[in-house]
Amino acid sequence: MAACPGGLPSRAMDEPSPPHPDRSDPAVVDRPEEAQLVTRPFGAVTVATTFASGFLMGSADLVPGVSGGTIALVLGIYERLVANIRQGSRAASLLVRGSVRDAVRALGLVEWSFLAPLLLGILTAVVVLARTLEHLLETRPVELSAAFAGLIVGSVIVSAAELRERSPRILAIVVASTVATFVLLGLRSGRFEDPSLAIVLFGGALAICAMILPGISGSFILLMIGLYEYVLGAVSSRDLVVVAVFGAGTVLGLGMFSTLLNWLLTRFREVVLAVLIGLMAGSLRVLWPWPAEPDGVGTTALAAPPAGELLPAVGLAAAGAVLVVVVALLARRLSEADD
Repeated sequence: MAACPGGLPSRAMDEPSPPHPDRSDPAVVDRPEEAQLVTRPFGAVTVATTFASGFLMGSADLVPGVSGGTIALVLGIYERLVANIRQGSRAASLLVRGSVRDAVRALGLVEWSFLAPLLLGILTAVVVLARTLEHLLETRPVELSAAFAGLIVGSVIVSAAELRERSPRILAIVVASTVATFVLLGLRSGRFEDPSLAIVLFGGALAICAMILPGISGSFILLMIGLYEYVLGAVSSRDLVVVAVFGAGTVLGLGMFSTLLNWLLTRFREVVLAVLIGLMAGSLRVLWPWPAEPDGVGTTALAAPPAGELLPAVGLAAAGAVLVVVVALLARRLSEADD
């Protein structure tokens, strides 16, 4: 069976095509061409690779400056992930408005055989790797930064290969997005000591938007706006009010931003992909292995590499870039083999 864009198997050529969704149906959302609804359950190979994709996404989200969205884009599941988030948001919106029957139908249009193993993989990575990565961040910050920087470089290469339009306009968008991201990630606000709940709500919405976007992590956005330590402290001390307000912000942000992003991917895929490639390239600022401040991964002030550390870091970065390219090729071949 051939593989459709998005890393998931398409229907066989001799099978009837699924009916086009009724756009007047309130339970149905528009989907990008690369993420058309698959009504049958995905095969075992696709489920396994989707779990592995989630594990890689969760691993990336544990490191400040790295986004799980980057991994989703590289593995070809980004458009499908955004479309399913949007479909779930539509169900929640209908439920809030009292349209219970439409909400149930909208929920049924979520591709759970894709989303469930992906989320399970993310949660598994958080549980299994959190302590290990935290230890490496403290003891091996240069090596870890170099390796993840290589992953980002490989991600840019793989994502650029997905561009269908290669024109001066697209190149200009990539360059502009890269420069803007590099500059903006250098901005840091002061730390909030006792922010209002409205600011916490806004921080949650902003952080979840960043987690969807490749190249920008939600934890680093919180660091930039001065809420990282406050939110982390609230979670550690089990301040349920702050945690609940922050969680509400993530839900609101996810619903609103997934709607906008899905609409853009449906109508302006090449432009959106060019912007996302620039976001990833510009985020390399955060992963520079030698920050000027002794805070390890996730700081924005840059310094020159000390003598003797440059070549090993370059080697780790090159290995990371090659790994991403190999994993991306392997994921696509496995999806093609799935029937």
